[in-house]
Amino acid sequence: MTVFERDEKVGGLLRFGIPDFKLGMDIIDRKIDLMAAAGVQFEVNAHVGVNVNAKQLRQDFDVVLLTGGSTVPRDLPIPGRELNGVHFAMEFLAQNNRRANNMVLKTEEIHANGKHVVVIGGGDTGSDCVGTSNRHGATSITQVEIMPIPPEKRPVNQPWPSYPMIMKTSTSHEEGCDRHWNILTKEFIGDDEGNVKALRIADIQWDEPAPGERPGFTEVAGSERIIPCDLAFLAMGFLHPEPTGVLAQLDIALDDRGNVATQGFATNQKGVFAAGDMRTGQSLVVRCINEGRECARDIDAYLMGNTNLEAKANSLMLSNA
Repeated sequence: MTVFERDEKVGGLLRFGIPDFKLGMDIIDRKIDLMAAAGVQFEVNAHVGVNVNAKQLRQDFDVVLLTGGSTVPRDLPIPGRELNGVHFAMEFLAQNNRRANNMVLKTEEIHANGKHVVVIGGGDTGSDCVGTSNRHGATSITQVEIMPIPPEKRPVNQPWPSYPMIMKTSTSHEEGCDRHWNILTKEFIGDDEGNVKALRIADIQWDEPAPGERPGFTEVAGSERIIPCDLAFLAMGFLHPEPTGVLAQLDIALDDRGNVATQGFATNQKGVFAAGDMRTGQSLVVRCINEGRECARDIDAYLMGNTNLEAKANSLMLSNA
């Protein structure tokens, strides 16, 4: 088994996306060492579809498993988006992990020290930007979210085992952050040198949707205001995997959301499988671990004609025994 990694170290989102104050690199390194001891080979600086030909892999291996993640971030096309100091969250987080691990920074340095930071997006990635900015010594940190404030308890329309959209306060928030909901971001305002210096925002009121329609919102009259913003991070989630590169070279079919279309874990190309965020869309690390286990079972059955690997239902029953 060979793992191809486009960066210079193995670990993907766990190494380059999750701050080291949440997940220590020693934990990742230990797991990688265990896999290497079991016979897994790792090829780094090997970006399949860019400097490694995906079609050649199909000839060299019996099975190809695509686990490249959901990496295309949701953008914010408002006036001033092009200003210096407006970044996708993952640009900031990945660079900080490189800095913390004495790795080469691949892009111009992004640092929050002495800055008025605005994080746009209220999820886990936004929280990570808050915690990292605090550690940089930001002057102020404001986190804004367009959606209403979540409820404290699980809503009746989100029964177990669905993942509940409830109010969460992370340790990063507890360290210091102004949080606001129902906020429309309208314009990044820059100085004469092209640097962002402020953000124009307004309060909104969500409207009751008609049956079968998506909810809309109305701007609250007189609520528009300008807040200081020397550094802005867009943390509004991810849309789908990159459609170019490996997916294009292998002519992989996509679903209507831009994720890899699968039957089970099998793609439209014989011997090519997909798992994790690349086929489901952005999700949680624990779900991706489960995807890996289940996909391994499907691949084993494909190669061997059957499988003795434990199915998820059986593992759940055994764990409750």
